[in-house]
Amino acid sequence: MRKTLVAAHVCSTAKDSYVPLGNVKSDASAGASAVPSVPVSELPLDQVRTLLAVVDEGTFDAAAAVLHVTPSAVSQRVKALEQRTGRVLLLRTKPVRPTESGQVLVRLARQVGLLERDAHAELGLSGTGRATRLPVAVNADSLASWFLPVLSRVPAEPPVCFELRREDEGHTAALLREGTVMAAVTSSPEPVPGCSVRHLGRMRYLPVAHPEFAARHLAGPLEDVLPEAPVVVFDRLDDIQDGFVRRITGGRRGASADRHWIPTSEGYADAVAAGLGWGMVPEAQAVPLLRAGRVTRFAPRHEVDVPLYWQQWKLDSPALAALAEAVTATAARALRP
Repeated sequence: MRKTLVAAHVCSTAKDSYVPLGNVKSDASAGASAVPSVPVSELPLDQVRTLLAVVDEGTFDAAAAVLHVTPSAVSQRVKALEQRTGRVLLLRTKPVRPTESGQVLVRLARQVGLLERDAHAELGLSGTGRATRLPVAVNADSLASWFLPVLSRVPAEPPVCFELRREDEGHTAALLREGTVMAAVTSSPEPVPGCSVRHLGRMRYLPVAHPEFAARHLAGPLEDVLPEAPVVVFDRLDDIQDGFVRRITGGRRGASADRHWIPTSEGYADAVAAGLGWGMVPEAQAVPLLRAGRVTRFAPRHEVDVPLYWQQWKLDSPALAALAEAVTATAARALRP
């Protein structure tokens, strides 16, 4: 479906000298299970937290700045952790990415950090003095229409800092699996291992076009003219328009190859209203445009409903529970049942 990945925090990159140890295994040579070769309880938490910082910040130098240590210390901690586990944990890319084994420890670090902060808050301790960080994956159309009010509904205490990652709803489950996020709005009802899932509702998309565009390109039998008409598409993952045309044509054809790529929800609706092409616009954005006469619904008996689900890690965390409650309540008002 829709959309592209981008990170945004609510509340520097430089080269590093990291080189994996020669006696650690790659994921391929370590076997399919990709789990540490020592008990998790024996892994030093400072090393595990350092691994998470490198993944979150993208480079060793940036992680060092966050941890208030030297880049050399960061490199040494990661090397020591790789030696303990017998695995290569990071891919030396830009930004740095965890291997499959590294993802296991990234999830561990996030879970431990969240539970530690929750415990400090419940005990009334000063803790780290930092807000609980909750990384969440959300599709762009939800982010543009109903999700942002969720953040203001989460209680101010204990303090929470959100990191929203915009991603196509069909691909957010992968971020949960990798440990990149703790919760996600997804189109998949199948829970990621270690996660719970609940139905949020259906986001409806309406086929609309500028009135003059519709008169010029969409006059005639829809199954004949729609596959030839220029179309507005969000990005390379957006298959809503192609799926709609296949439904109209009985699977014989997809949307036109003449397409405009507009990778923002607001820009997408504006491009359709400007007459660049026809498109499937979320109902919440389409209705005001229809009322203003800026677009027309050229196939009034047709729409596309995308079911949305909320998946989150199975943790007894007040912060996650408060977020889930706010998401569920807001979605109940904004989405179709």
